Amino acid sequence: MSRQSLTKAHAKITELSWDPTFATPATRFGTDYTFEKAPKKDPLKQIMRSYFPMEEEKDNRVYGAMDGAIRGNMFRQVQQRWLEWQKLFLSIIPFPEISAARAMPMAIDAVPNPEIHNGLAVQMIDEVRHSTIQMNLKKLYMNNYIDPAGFDITEKAFSNNYAGTIGRQFGEGFITGDAITAANIYLTVVAETAFTNTLFVAMPDEAAANGDYLLPTVFHSVQSDESRHISNGYSILLMALADERNRPLLERDLRYAWWNNHCVVDAAIGTFIEYGTKDRRKDRESYAEMWRRWIYDDYYRSYLIPLEKYGLTIPHDLVEESWKRITEKGYVHEVARFFATGWPVNYWRIDTMTDKDFEWFEHKYPGWYSKYGKWWEEYNRLAYPGRNKPIAFEEVGYQYPHRCWTCMVPALIREDMVVEKVDDQWRTYCSETCYWTDAVAFRSEYEGRETPNMGRLTGFREWETLHHGKDLADIVQDLGYVRDDGKTLIGQPHLHLDDPKKMWTLDDVRGNTFQSPNVLLNQMSDAERNAHIAAYRAGGTVPA
Repeated sequence: MSRQSLTKAHAKITELSWDPTFATPATRFGTDYTFEKAPKKDPLKQIMRSYFPMEEEKDNRVYGAMDGAIRGNMFRQVQQRWLEWQKLFLSIIPFPEISAARAMPMAIDAVPNPEIHNGLAVQMIDEVRHSTIQMNLKKLYMNNYIDPAGFDITEKAFSNNYAGTIGRQFGEGFITGDAITAANIYLTVVAETAFTNTLFVAMPDEAAANGDYLLPTVFHSVQSDESRHISNGYSILLMALADERNRPLLERDLRYAWWNNHCVVDAAIGTFIEYGTKDRRKDRESYAEMWRRWIYDDYYRSYLIPLEKYGLTIPHDLVEESWKRITEKGYVHEVARFFATGWPVNYWRIDTMTDKDFEWFEHKYPGWYSKYGKWWEEYNRLAYPGRNKPIAFEEVGYQYPHRCWTCMVPALIREDMVVEKVDDQWRTYCSETCYWTDAVAFRSEYEGRETPNMGRLTGFREWETLHHGKDLADIVQDLGYVRDDGKTLIGQPHLHLDDPKKMWTLDDVRGNTFQSPNVLLNQMSDAERNAHIAAYRAGGTVPA
């Protein structure tokens, strides 16, 4: 279809919309933004007649690649370490995709722009497609990988796992609270424009280096749709900027959206890339180097900073702090250690580290060994059952961390943890920004202006509180993380499937009582709590 005929067709479609005069339309998805002065244009015109043939061709290529991978014996070459982490990743990622699809009606309802409604409808179809091909990828892994246990329960496990709940919080951010905050600023302006670079570009590169050629095929197909989504987000952003009353809300939402995306996406993708790979070439980019290229330079400097010409205050401090957390405070390494500590309640196996791994980490992150090397040596030493407990219950100089109420990633950079009593409950936060998000941003009033559509961060947000005081074996059994023999755990702290004596069972983990740090914190006296917080921030093992 020629560009001229496409423009005419797009114009004709917009003529079919109208504003009813006989009744006041019901507002289904509320927003505190106003669009009375907004320009109503769609810079990237898209109609179904050209859209569907394009997507059909991309689907044909994806499913053709899946068939080719099976015929080419890809699963004889792919690294087990890599595919084990895909059990977690591919259990999480379809949920944000389908949440993004659900977010599009929110944006359509909130934005009075018939031109852009068509683009948002197309984006909704995109997101459903993305979720579908990712679920098919997961099924193919399950059917062909040497250890399907974990892949077969991902939908259930995602909803009840301590890591899956973090992904759920992330995806639900697309569909909760203010419609523009959720569906536009948080989802499209930040998540899709910035963090899909590491998710759908950097991570597929790492997959290929580990013998996995399917994930790059699927995720590059997904990423090829993101330019339209970015255009939708930018159009709505410019509409909001046309009204000065929206400026405080935009600046609030950019801070919240940036920080929550950093906390969750960098935690997950950074861990998958750095600790899921067997490729330890010294010239391979670290996650920090990828982040600098794909997010700091490509998004922050090229997309965010130019918004200052509209008078918008950009969260420079949060971008720089994110970079500092990755390069100086060991954020990704802390997350990986946390996941490895929790291996008994995982539905994936986490490999032990080798000297080659240690050498690579020290090369890319000088000082890594002095902070993390000894712990990973302990992880290696305690990998097999019989003479020791799981590492979480052994004295290895590591205290199980407090959970952040807002982003739900634990307060792993311990010196930055914030503890405040909010809504009559002592809550822990990984940072001042996460505390601000809960106590200031998600409230019914912001800077003297009523914001009734923001909602609250409520519910059982700390996975640990659901299992406080239970025996570890009972937790694993209740979660359903047991193999078909009824006794062997799905999660293991190694990759040795060939020797049953090296596989942990329910009996091996029985007798260890799990404690929730937050429950214990709320039971302490003021003096005990202050001493506990001071010791926790100092790092290492702290008094309970």
